[in-house]
Amino acid sequence: MPAGGPPRHRSTRRAGRGRLRRSAAVLTVLAAVAGTSSFAGPATDADRTPPCALQRTDAHHSLGLDTWNDAYVRPERTVDAMMVFLSFPDSEPLITPGRLAADHFPATGAFFERASYGRFDLRLHAAFHWAEMPSPSERYGIARDWDAEDRAAYLRDAIDVVDPQLDFGDYDVVYFVADPDAPGVESDATKVVNFREPVSVDGTELRRIVTVFERFPADRNVLAHETGHVFDLPDLYNRPQDGKGDWDTYVGDWDLMGSQFGLAPDPFGWHKWKLGWLDDEQVDCVGGPGTSIHALQPLGRAPGGAGPGGGTRLAVARTGPSEVVVAEVREPVGNDERLCRPGVLVYRVRSDTASAGGPVEVLDGHPRTAACRSTSVHAPLADAPLGVGESLSVDDGAVRVTALDRSPTGEWTVRITRT
Repeated sequence: MPAGGPPRHRSTRRAGRGRLRRSAAVLTVLAAVAGTSSFAGPATDADRTPPCALQRTDAHHSLGLDTWNDAYVRPERTVDAMMVFLSFPDSEPLITPGRLAADHFPATGAFFERASYGRFDLRLHAAFHWAEMPSPSERYGIARDWDAEDRAAYLRDAIDVVDPQLDFGDYDVVYFVADPDAPGVESDATKVVNFREPVSVDGTELRRIVTVFERFPADRNVLAHETGHVFDLPDLYNRPQDGKGDWDTYVGDWDLMGSQFGLAPDPFGWHKWKLGWLDDEQVDCVGGPGTSIHALQPLGRAPGGAGPGGGTRLAVARTGPSEVVVAEVREPVGNDERLCRPGVLVYRVRSDTASAGGPVEVLDGHPRTAACRSTSVHAPLADAPLGVGESLSVDDGAVRVTALDRSPTGEWTVRITRT
């Protein structure tokens, strides 16, 4: 399925850039393949083999991290993103492209800079003028669950109108930003559209495009959420069968891939490990039966110790062929400055579970209480972290996590017992 967030119930890389010369044949192919599924890419980087590193599976956006799926952009060093702006003949834009770009950047780039400990720079390029689509906005039937033919027509026309403006081969990520005031634009439709097969445009293979239909000003962290899909991160929300109900029961406020509105949107440490922002040396793999002690630095703290992220950040206990239990420290620093309750956060990761199916589940250290009801997206999990002296048992006591102490410098001592 196209990647997208839950409903909005809350509030010049290379020289010699040439024009795209897209043929009618390419348009025909795009209409056929602008679909809702992703595809498997080749596996590389098989050198990542710590015992607690789950293997990547065929699940959409699998959280296995023994290999990298080369069908996705890897967020290392500098990634170039192009933002183009689409208007429609039935509506005169009320906002300039410059203001729309500033609504997303530098905030989105700054989010990733903090999350990656400075290892990753998302560099924005923008065409600061409107490219007018050939059909009225309402003609495209823009909606969250978009008709495949309407979506293909939109992408076909969008590529056509930006043809004179850019060479797709110069950019790793492309954002198509629609005029937010056009009558047919629906903000719930913002998502990443994956092509079943790469589409070749003047020798460049397009695998996915981020389609942005945000109101102005946009929801906080919405573009960072969608960009996370470009880096092969899954949706962590729970989509109810009928589309109604609580979407945030899996992870609550933790990690923006669950909700861009969350109070603690910094990516889970497991995600940071997958993306290469944490090194293997910063992850303690818990062995067989027995007790182990782990000194964990807060996940959001900037570098200052050993390793790029400053010391050990995760303790991981493997509980099955495709499943682990992870402990990490979350405090109000970095992207988590609005966090509700600090402490040792424990969660389960499944590498064989697809995006939006619950690949990550936060384990509640205080199952009978809730917190921050007026600001949290899911108050029962807002106080999930363990405080000093508190414990949490997993799988009927097979794994027990205890927060022993917090030093004056912010380092937490965690005990993990396996039976």
